[in-house]
Amino acid sequence: MSTEDAPRLPPNAARLPMTPQLHALLTIIRNKDTPRSDFIFYSDRIIRLLVEEGLNHLPVLEQSVTTPTGHTYTGVAFQGRICGVSILRAGEAMESGLRECCRSVRIGKILYDEETARPKLFYAKLPEDIADRWVLLLDPMLATGGSAIQAIKVLVDHGVRLDRILFLNMIASPEGLESVWKAYPEVRVISAWVDAKLSDQNYILPGLGDYGDRYYSG
Repeated sequence: MSTEDAPRLPPNAARLPMTPQLHALLTIIRNKDTPRSDFIFYSDRIIRLLVEEGLNHLPVLEQSVTTPTGHTYTGVAFQGRICGVSILRAGEAMESGLRECCRSVRIGKILYDEETARPKLFYAKLPEDIADRWVLLLDPMLATGGSAIQAIKVLVDHGVRLDRILFLNMIASPEGLESVWKAYPEVRVISAWVDAKLSDQNYILPGLGDYGDRYYSG
C-alpha cells in the first residue's frame, strides 16, 4: 500500500501519510481474526492520529510566553473554540481520541435513521454557540456519503459555517468522498486511508467489516 496506489482525492479531501506505523495499524484492524480488545486498542491509536491531523487545520494566532528561564518564546495559540459531533453509533468510538487531545471538549451526537434515510439529533447536546465554533464531525467509515451529507445539513441548520467543519474518518471510499465534495465542497474531509471502491452492496472494499459491530460487540 502506497500513496501511488491510492485513488485520486477530490480537492476538499486529505489522507494521513502512509507511514510504516499507520500501515501496521491498518493491517491489524483489517484482519478479521484480530480480537476485539486489539481492534479497539489499535483503532484508538489511528483515531488519535486523525484528531491530531485535524487540529493542524485549525487557525492559530501568534502568542508570546515567558519560559521558566525568563526568556520570551514566540509561538502560536489556537484561535476559536471547537466541539465534536459524532454520527452514532460508530462515531462514538472516536470521542475518546478527541477528548485525549482537547481537554473538556464539548461533544454532540447525531443519530442516523436508516429507516427514513434522514438523520435526527439523538439528543440536543450541541452547544448553544455551536455556530461560532469549529466542528470536528466524527464517523469512522465513509461509504456512500449519505449519512455524512445529512449530518452536515444538520450542522448547517444549526448555523455552523461549512468552512468550519472538519469531517474525520478512518476509512473512506472514493465514491463517498466524491459525494461529500459535490454536496459540500467547503467541508474539509480527512481520512486515515482511502480504499479502492464500494461493493454492489455499498460495503467499502477491502474495508474492515462493520466498524461498530467490531468495536462494540467483537
